[in-house]
Amino acid sequence: MILYHGSDISVQKPILLSTSRKLNFGAGFYTTTNKRQAISFAHKINIRNASGSEIVCCYELDADKLKAVLDVLEFAAADEGWLDFVFKNRTGFCQDLHDVVIGPVADDTIYRVFSLYETGVLTKEETLSRLKIQKLFNQVTFKTQAALAYLRFVGELDLTEAGKDE
Repeated sequence: MILYHGSDISVQKPILLSTSRKLNFGAGFYTTTNKRQAISFAHKINIRNASGSEIVCCYELDADKLKAVLDVLEFAAADEGWLDFVFKNRTGFCQDLHDVVIGPVADDTIYRVFSLYETGVLTKEETLSRLKIQKLFNQVTFKTQAALAYLRFVGELDLTEAGKDE
């Protein structure tokens, strides 16, 4: 499996960084199988940091081997379990002990729906109903050093050519 990580720096040797931001799957090293999503994220990081740099690193992962050895939590869809997990992470009440978490990631449209849920405007049922009609990409979040050991850096995308083959 090929994974992508969008940033404003080259990340040839991923590390776990602590963060004060409340992220969907908690603190960890975030990747995706979706090239366009990683490119978009690199662009957002560039804007946030005003760095003038957009880089998408590529990694190989033997997912079967990883899943056979480590504790992997995987959400196949944005269902009630996923919503509860993301909500706990975004509100700081999740005590996640998994090595890797895999599942849907919210784009800007989904974040708006999720914000309405967080503030109590939407019920859980209304939120799940709205999520079902959205196209959700995925994220693979590495949460421990043991998990990061399974990633193998294979290079960076040429962003002048990226996306032309999709």
